[in-house]
Order: sequence, then C-alpha cells, then structure tokens
Amino acid sequence: MNCFIGIDLGSTTSKAIFMNEQEKFLGRGITNSRSNYHLACQIAREEAENNSRFSLLEQMIRANPRCKKIVASLMPWLFSRYRLSEYNAQLRALRDICATDLNAWKDPVSVSLYREVVEKILRQMAEEAVLFFQSGASSKSDFFRDIATSQFMDHAQDQIREHNGKITFDRLIGIFDRAIIRVESISFARAFSENIDFAYRKVSRLPEFLDFKDDIYQAVKYADEQEFNIVNIVGTGYGRQRLPFDKKQLRSEILCHGLGAHYMFPKTRTVLDIGGQDTKAIQIDANGIVENFQMNDRCAAGCGRYLGYVADEMNMGVHELGPQALKATKMVRINSTCTVFAGAELRQRLALGEKREDILAGLHRAIILRAMSLLARSGGINNEFTFTGGVAKNQAATGALKKLVLENYGNIKINVSPDSIYTGACGAALFAGNSK
Repeated sequence: MNCFIGIDLGSTTSKAIFMNEQEKFLGRGITNSRSNYHLACQIAREEAENNSRFSLLEQMIRANPRCKKIVASLMPWLFSRYRLSEYNAQLRALRDICATDLNAWKDPVSVSLYREVVEKILRQMAEEAVLFFQSGASSKSDFFRDIATSQFMDHAQDQIREHNGKITFDRLIGIFDRAIIRVESISFARAFSENIDFAYRKVSRLPEFLDFKDDIYQAVKYADEQEFNIVNIVGTGYGRQRLPFDKKQLRSEILCHGLGAHYMFPKTRTVLDIGGQDTKAIQIDANGIVENFQMNDRCAAGCGRYLGYVADEMNMGVHELGPQALKATKMVRINSTCTVFAGAELRQRLALGEKREDILAGLHRAIILRAMSLLARSGGINNEFTFTGGVAKNQAATGALKKLVLENYGNIKINVSPDSIYTGACGAALFAGNSK
C-alpha cells in the first residue's frame, strides 16, 4: 500500500500521520519521548504505522457481513487489550531498570527495603492497569509517563505511611524518575504482532465474540501482514532541522498548520496553534495558503512547556490541569505567564490561601489573553477560526478562548478537532503527497 508520512517534531511531543494516495488518514502516532529527535521520529512513525494497521483491521471487520453486529463493541476491546499489552511491556522495562539501579546501591539494608517497596508498587500498578485499559474506560492520558507517574506517586504515599519514616518520598520518587526517563528512550511500537496477538487471545475468549473467532483472526492476520510502501516523508515542527531529511522534505510549522487546519476544516481562515514551545496566529486563504502570521518564539511563556512547569510545581500531571481548573468557583488574576517567575507566584498565591483550582482557572485565562494579542497583530479573527496544538485538548484553555473570542469578536465559529494535536503532521503529510 502506497502512503505518505507527515512528522511534526515538537518540543514536548512528536506526532506522525500516515496518509494514503487519496489524502485519507490511515493512522496517527504520538510520543512524548524527548531524549533525541531521531528516536522521537522513529517512535511516532511506528505508532502511526500500528494505528494504520488497526484502521485496516477495522475496515476488514466492517466489510465482513457476519461481523457487522459486533464491530462497534469489538474494536474498543481489541484496542484496549492491545494498549494493556504495551503498557505491561513498559512496566516490565521500568521494573528491570529500577532493579538494575538499586543493585548499584552500596547500602544492603536500604537496597533490600527499597527493592521490596518498588516491586510492591509496580505489582499494584500492573493489577490496576487491567482496569485502566478496559473497553469503554476513559483514557487518562496518551502517554505511559503520565499514567505511570500518577499511579506510582499514589502508591508511594501509601508506602511512606506504611513504613513510618523508614523510607523517604524523595528517594523513592528519585528511583522512579531516573528509570522512567530511560523507559521513554525504548521503542515498544515494533511489537505489533506480539501485542495484537495478546489482544486477540483475550478478546476471542469473551462470550460475545466466540462465534466470530475465525473472522477476527483473519482480520488480525491481514492487518499484521500488510506492507506499507512509503512514497515520501515531510518533517515539520520545532525539531525539524535535526532530522536526517533532505531540505526539500522539510516545511515550516506555519505552512503545515495552515494547510492541516484547512484540510480538517476547509472554511478556516484564522488558525491559533499553541504548542509546547511557541504560539502561532495564522491567517490563511481559501486554499489553506498562509497570508499572514504572528509568532511568539522568544520564550515558552503561555505554551505547553509553561503548563508542564506549572504541573510540576503542583505535583500534577499536565492532563490534570484543565479538569482541575474547571472546578474553580472564582478566577484568580495571574500577573505573569513567564516560566521563570511562575513557581514563585504560584507558591505565593497558595500561601495566601487561594484554591488550586481558582489559580489554575486564572492561569488558563492569562495564557489565552497572551494568545489573543498575537491574533490581533496577525489580522484579528475571521470566520471560521480553528484552534490547534496540544493545548487545544485542554478544556479549560478552550473554554477561556471561546469566552474571550465572543467578548472581542462576537459569535465566531470555533473549530476544535479531537485530532487538533496532529494538525501540523497532517499538513506535512499533505505536502509529502503533493511533492512526490
């Protein structure tokens, strides 16, 4: 099968899109590995390829008349079991790295105690994973780091209390932090055959799918054996210049986000992208060609990196910030969105008795206010308006944006796709197809 790949190498996440010759999405992949851009590119690409295989698997199931009544329930089960297999492999790697690090300790008493505690926590995490990756369970995050960190910290607190001062939280978390960085440098995406086989064996035993066991197997086998002929690849994003690509295979983020937003929403005329390292306000024409733009590229203020810093200060996952902010009963005014001063102001606000959710609500509004000034300098907001980038998945940020747009520009149609974080990769895939 001929296909084109677009890769968006961001400062916090890297994304990949597989697109066929008819400019239809085949699959998408994402990683938050930042150890090096070559590895991030590889992992995102492999994830996109595996996701493409799932798309082909689903197409074959849907094309089978016998399976029409089970496809809606079957695919979530297959995908959740597949994710569970991946997650368990990552947990095993985490356990092995922690064990290796602990073996290097020189205090045998501490080694024994901390090894026992870490192994207990990781066993508990594996048991909980079965529930996290049930069909229909809401996804906590796309990333192993986010899910594992939240689990580990919860169980670490329990172990601190249970051992009554014999172990310290900082030392326990230090073991985890050093290990998980190395887990992120391992590509698990190549093991599609192993993971889909695990998923098939688990799902085919469920009573509702027993009569369709052979049909499911044939679809799984077809998807696993499919070969992809990569006709062209185009890279974009913050790290694109670090890729081993020819210059003609690179495009600017501005061009890719403009074209990607036009592909998703053809009537788009204004695009706001809030990524990990910068914010871009883009004006495009009826063909998705960039006419004007403004970019905040001198610091990470108000971008994904800033939110990551805030999350670290508050001992939360980035994915938890938006839901927490939505619980606010009032909005605390934040004077600075500068990353350098963020920690001091947050600590000051908390010391004054302000609630965490109220602080976060004010913080999200401050971020969007900063973006609104870029939009104004780029030419304002024209119907339709599309919000892209990782921050577009944050409901508190999206809510603040809709409110400020209404206040300043009236009732403008605002598009936010569930695939907003892939907009740049989408544009890059389109360029790959157009320049084959």
